Amino acid sequence: MARTRSEESRQAILETALALARERGYGKLTVDALATEAGVGKQTLYRWWGSLGEIVLEALREHAKTIPMPETGSFEGDAEAFLRGTFRVAAGPKGTARILKGLMAEAQLDESFAPKFAEFITERRATLRSVVQRHAPNAPSGETDAIVDMLFGAMWYRMLVGHAPLDAAFAATLAKLVARAHHPGRRANG
Repeated sequence: MARTRSEESRQAILETALALARERGYGKLTVDALATEAGVGKQTLYRWWGSLGEIVLEALREHAKTIPMPETGSFEGDAEAFLRGTFRVAAGPKGTARILKGLMAEAQLDESFAPKFAEFITERRATLRSVVQRHAPNAPSGETDAIVDMLFGAMWYRMLVGHAPLDAAFAATLAKLVARAHHPGRRANG
């Protein structure tokens, strides 16, 4: 008889996974350490998830729900607020950027994990896409997708290369540039 997940245990595992991945880095996280810190057996982890990457990915998925979806009244304002929230979660010593980079690397190397990571990215893209569509409901789908790619592409480039910070100034600049391109000839905030 299969045992059902205890929501309390699930949350403890996800919180512990995220905390350990932040502290040690995703590459140094082990199933043994996670099981010990979360107070569960390894068999529980493997019964509920297929891999360590899946556990951390689910923890990030839960964490991503905390990023605000503001409605400022302008495309530039909404895009900037979304990016600021996303960058705030990713940047800094307690940020998720190191974890995301580890998961991205794993997705390149593990064919069974790659679709799960792609699904997570698709969810995040859909959230940003809704921000874009709110201000341009009749824009061609290709344009909307290109805007989403430009914004997330810039974020991933800075995360992976590390040549400059993911900060509020970068969020403001990206939002301004995309708003200007999206509405040529007029200021996005006025």
